Amino acid sequence: MISIWEKESLLSYDVIVIGAGITGLSTASSLKERSPELKILVIEKGTLPSGASTKNAGFACFGSATELLEDLDNLGEEGTQKLVEMRWLGLQKTRDRLGTGKIGFVPCGGYELFRPSDPLGNETLSRLNDLLKDIVGKEVFVDRSDQLNSLGFKGVNRLVFNQYEGAIHTGKMMSALWSYCQSLGVRIITGTQVTSIDSSTGSVYTDFYTFKAKAIAICTNAFAPTLLKDIDLKPGRGMVMLIKPKQPIEFKGTFHYDRGYYYFRHFEQKLIFGGGRNLDFETESTLAFGINPIIRQKLIDDLENLILPNQAYEVEMEWSGIMAFGNTKAPVIQQVDDHVFAGVRLGGMGVAIGSMVGEELADLILNVHF
Repeated sequence: MISIWEKESLLSYDVIVIGAGITGLSTASSLKERSPELKILVIEKGTLPSGASTKNAGFACFGSATELLEDLDNLGEEGTQKLVEMRWLGLQKTRDRLGTGKIGFVPCGGYELFRPSDPLGNETLSRLNDLLKDIVGKEVFVDRSDQLNSLGFKGVNRLVFNQYEGAIHTGKMMSALWSYCQSLGVRIITGTQVTSIDSSTGSVYTDFYTFKAKAIAICTNAFAPTLLKDIDLKPGRGMVMLIKPKQPIEFKGTFHYDRGYYYFRHFEQKLIFGGGRNLDFETESTLAFGINPIIRQKLIDDLENLILPNQAYEVEMEWSGIMAFGNTKAPVIQQVDDHVFAGVRLGGMGVAIGSMVGEELADLILNVHF
């Protein structure tokens, strides 16, 4: 049962965005920046964003050397360049839109650790640098193995540095993005589960109300298949831990190893460490939050034998986030039906590409309907 006031003012919109994570709020922001007169609603099922937007490790990165080598094999040079460009421009857009200070950005650079079983030739670094120089800048990847003795790692024989990466505080970033949307006049409703949509009428059904819009933007990433059929997308759970060492850590920066599947960074006087999804892809292809004991044990082993050898520590917190992957690393940005659009499948790079996915999705919606 609804009132005339609700019907007149609160249930009809130009665009309804489903999902209040990085992509959803970025989509709403881009729509309002381009067309301030639009009436926009964002609906989020959780009290806080439900996927990985506030559950990641806080990396402002666009791909380690070994990750990009895999991309070259799978996507070719042009495809890899497009992917990196989207990530790089996305990071810049977030910083420009919200302000470096408001997202807690630290330009600490990114490192990749190599063990004797992970060979990487100098000619490979040169190839990657040539590929990225017109997108990111000169000398993206440089050897910094001379720093290894001062960092305290064990079993690492090479260190590659990327000066263009950094760390962010994703809690501050999402808070700033939320406030920015509201300052533009975007209405945000949380704790509201969308049960279904009707693409023919632009209806969005929830447990209590039916909303209507000229365009519906689905930005729920891994959870998109609950509303969209026949989409190439699988969830991927990622584990993260907050580690409190008993003595000060010797390094600062963001770090990856094993093709980017493992990652750690300094946070205040502590360590954020996560990854290991590649140990058990099948189990981690889930929408359920939780901790995989096999992966947790691997992280503990690496923590004790690689990152903090012979150091006492305690695990202060641990959590998981749900990402989305497909047969390609390119995101899905498309019109699904007359009134329905999607910006999903961010491939574990939502911090980097979320704002660009939102911008491209907003442009698509505006071109079709407004």
